[in-house]
Amino acid sequence: MVIDKDDYLYFARRALDGMTGIVAELGDDLANVRPPFPGANSPHALLTHCLGVVSYWAGALVAGREVVRDRDAEFAAAGPVGPLLERAAAVRDQLAADVRAARPAEPLRGTPPAAFLGPDRELTQGAALLHVYEELAQHHGQMEILRDWIAASAVDPGIGSGTKGRS
Repeated sequence: MVIDKDDYLYFARRALDGMTGIVAELGDDLANVRPPFPGANSPHALLTHCLGVVSYWAGALVAGREVVRDRDAEFAAAGPVGPLLERAAAVRDQLAADVRAARPAEPLRGTPPAAFLGPDRELTQGAALLHVYEELAQHHGQMEILRDWIAASAVDPGIGSGTKGRS
């Protein structure tokens, strides 16, 4: 099976644009809200993480660029949304260039650290790009649910406490 690069970019961009839209919609304050669940992330942190995934997996492992990444810091990221949205636009543009230059059947141009929790087998450049899409799609869905929770709890704080509807 061959996946057309334009088709790949169409779906990857939909997921990435969906996340940037959510962060923009929530704004500086709400985009940084973390739900009171163990290990939960804010929309800001999730988008930061996804930009790290795209930059590293497509940039370093597919395109062969040097990419410095602090995966743990991605999940702690917080701040104004403006600079994050600017970075997202740049990463989106670079992803298009990396995908167009990719040689899907060829091996990766590096070895991902085990701590990055990627697939547990040897990958081709095409498989690494599928992993990028996997991350974008799953975190986009997660962020849609998170946005809905943030919006609902902003209107009714009892929703966010986990006590709503209990007697």
